[in-house]
Amino acid sequence: MEGKVRNMEIAIIAADMKKELMTQFCIAYCGILSKHNLCATSITAKYISEATGLTIEKMLTGEQGGEQQIATRVAYNEIDILLYFRDTRPEALYDEKEAQELLLACDRYNIPVATNIATAEALITALERGDLDWRNFLNPRSEYNRSKRR
Repeated sequence: MEGKVRNMEIAIIAADMKKELMTQFCIAYCGILSKHNLCATSITAKYISEATGLTIEKMLTGEQGGEQQIATRVAYNEIDILLYFRDTRPEALYDEKEAQELLLACDRYNIPVATNIATAEALITALERGDLDWRNFLNPRSEYNRSKRR
């Protein structure tokens, strides 16, 4: 697969307190992210697409069920990477049921997750090197699996 674009499905979620950080991250890695299919919760998608010009499939807002939409895609193995910058303030952690369920689903289905900028950078650079190509064999929406159905 050397030199071939690997279209991975990348889901992006950022808490209100982390939207600016996620936007800055996406600006920095726009060249890599542009090679892949992106989806994000609605407001996060708006921030990122306005700042970068990236095409991002908009899900519902987090409050309206966007996290659950992404969790459903995780359960169907249709997400390859999750970038999830959460609000880590103690007062923001009181009700994290959806977040915990989403992270548990990623653990269950072996979806690489970044919950902070350090792990996000590690995942994105690994993605660019091809270290995550094994996801092509698992994701039913990958080019590899679509070609097997023809």
